[in-house]
Amino acid sequence: MSNYYKRPLSLVGVDFAKHSVDDLRALVRQLLASKIHGICFSPYVEGQGPGTEVGEAQIRERLAFVQPHVHWIRSFSCKEGQELIPRIAAENGLKTMVGVWLDDDLEQNEVEMANAIEIAKAGHADILAVGNEVLLRGELTEDELIDYINRAKRAAPGVEVGYVDAYFLFVDHPRVTEACDVILANCYPFWEECPADHALLYMKEMYRRAVHAANGKKVIISETGWPNVGTPEGGAVPSFENAIKYFINAYQWAEEEGIEIFYFSAFDETWKVDAEGDVGAYWGIWDKDGNCKYD
Repeated sequence: MSNYYKRPLSLVGVDFAKHSVDDLRALVRQLLASKIHGICFSPYVEGQGPGTEVGEAQIRERLAFVQPHVHWIRSFSCKEGQELIPRIAAENGLKTMVGVWLDDDLEQNEVEMANAIEIAKAGHADILAVGNEVLLRGELTEDELIDYINRAKRAAPGVEVGYVDAYFLFVDHPRVTEACDVILANCYPFWEECPADHALLYMKEMYRRAVHAANGKKVIISETGWPNVGTPEGGAVPSFENAIKYFINAYQWAEEEGIEIFYFSAFDETWKVDAEGDVGAYWGIWDKDGNCKYD
């Protein structure tokens, strides 16, 4: 079992009925102090989002909130300044799952691929995540996606290459699963309307399905999380209590089973409301100003 998961015994078998909110906050502090495996990191501040050019100073400022508490970060793009993230992370002792954003804009995909390959050649890509939910969104065909994955594998032979999507799509697209070195599965009980009390069990089943599809390849949970504010999604209710319990549960399980999880996400991001509704703005461990919401 990785050293990432050697947590104090007080995190094992947490009985939430016997813990006050202050107790739960203390458990979060303990988890973050001993470092979680990874977190999804975007360097945007309020008023920014995709299309915003971000500079090195801003990346360093935002990364400083996260760096003491994680071993890895996951980036989402290799353009508009975000191609600087992996180098800056490495300088701060962090590993990076480098996100290569693909969609139906083939010209911009080439920019992403070229920059990602340069990052890998510089030694700053610990995993290349080629594409994020493009099958779920229907923006590329299976063949097109596999071609991008294989191109990355040829260009960066010393780097593990994977693809990020909802866990069930690795079942539905075995050729994509076969093309990947590592399976990067997004597991969101919230978006599948699962009540918070059953969310951990449901995430375990999501992970189990991805592992079965992987046929012996390593599976990493590339995203999971729970929002603390917003409109319910069926039986899944955003709240402070549900979010803090989900975070603790996820990492209790990670400790017990040696699961690598990239929690979503580092910061609250208002720009996400356009695609996800009001709940999209409240997935962060830290709020938009860098205050830890659960501490």
